[in-house]
Amino acid sequence: MAIEPDPGAADAVDDPIAYFLEDQRYHGRSDRTIEAYERVLRRFEAFVGEQMGASPTPAEVGQRECMAWVHSLRGSLEPSTIAIYASYVHRFYDYMAKVGVFDANPMALVLEEMDESIDTNPTRRELSVAEMRTFVAEIAHPLERAVVVTLLKTGMRVGELCNLDRQDLNLEVDELDVDVPPRVQLEGRPRSLYVDADAVRGATVNGEVRTASNKRKRSTVVPVDDELEQVLLEWLAIRPDAVSPADPLFLDTGGSWGQRLQPSDVRYVVERHARRHGWYRTGGGAAENVTPHYFRHFFTTHLRDRTGDRGVVKYLRGDVASDVIDTYTHNWGDRVRTVYERHVYSLC
Repeated sequence: MAIEPDPGAADAVDDPIAYFLEDQRYHGRSDRTIEAYERVLRRFEAFVGEQMGASPTPAEVGQRECMAWVHSLRGSLEPSTIAIYASYVHRFYDYMAKVGVFDANPMALVLEEMDESIDTNPTRRELSVAEMRTFVAEIAHPLERAVVVTLLKTGMRVGELCNLDRQDLNLEVDELDVDVPPRVQLEGRPRSLYVDADAVRGATVNGEVRTASNKRKRSTVVPVDDELEQVLLEWLAIRPDAVSPADPLFLDTGGSWGQRLQPSDVRYVVERHARRHGWYRTGGGAAENVTPHYFRHFFTTHLRDRTGDRGVVKYLRGDVASDVIDTYTHNWGDRVRTVYERHVYSLC
C-alpha cells in the first residue's frame, strides 16, 4: 500500500528521527529493529552536527554530509556493515520524503555510488561439525547449553526458541517431577518440539502477550534426537518455576528469575561464548561473527549436505507453505524423523 503524504507533517515534527521510529513501530517493526535504526540514525545525527558546526535538523543535511559520514565509517567497520548503516539512513530519508516531512533524500545518490554493497547472502565463516562440537563442550551451564544445542539441532530462529512453552515439548521425563501434557499437535509424536506459526509479537498465546515473533510460514513439528533430549532433560532438572501462566520452556535464571528468556538474552549468551572462542569481534559482520542466526545457517548447510533432501530441511526451517510440504506433514515419521535421525550431526 502506498504511503500518503501528510501536507502538515513538516511543520509538526520537532524530532524527525523519533517521528520515523514511532511510525516504524506502528508498522509492526520489532523492538530490535527499531533499536538498530535509532542507534544508527542518532550516530548519523551526531556526526553531521559536528560537521556542520551546529545542531542541524536532518532536513538540512545534504549529499556531501552523507558522503562524509559514510567515509568516516570506513576502517572501523566491515564494508557490509557500512552498507547496512547507509541503507538505514537511506530508508529514513526515503520514508520521510514520502510522508511529506522532507523535500528530498540526500542519501539516495550516495547509496547508489557506494563501493560497498549489501550482501544478502554473505560468505560466512565456515565451521566444521568438529569445531562446533568443541564449542558446545565448553558450555557448562545447563540453560545455556540447552539453548545453544536446541538452536544448532533444530535450525529455529532465536525468537522461535524463546516463544517455546513447556507444552511445545513432548518428552518422556518419568525420572523428573515435571510431567506436562504436550499440546494436541504432538500426540503420537514423542521426542519432538512444536514451533507455532501463530506465536507473533503482540499476540496473546497461552495467556501471555508475546514480545517476539515466529516468522514461519506454517507450524512445524521438529524431531528431538538423543543428544538434544539429554541436554533438555538436564535443563528441566534445574528449571525454576515459571512466572508466566504460559509456562515457557526456557526461563531466566538471573535477574529476571523465572521469566521467559528473551532474544536479547540468547544473543548475549551466544556472543559471550563466541568471543571466548575467538568467533566474535565488535564491528565484525555476518561473514565473521558467530551468532544465533549463524546457527541456523550451520544447521541448513550441514543437514542439507548430509541428507541431500532440501524438502526436509525446508520443512524443519518452516520456510515453505506448499502442497509439497504437506507430504512431510502427513508422513512425518518416515519423511522427517527417519531422515533427520539418520543424518543429523553429533555435537555432544
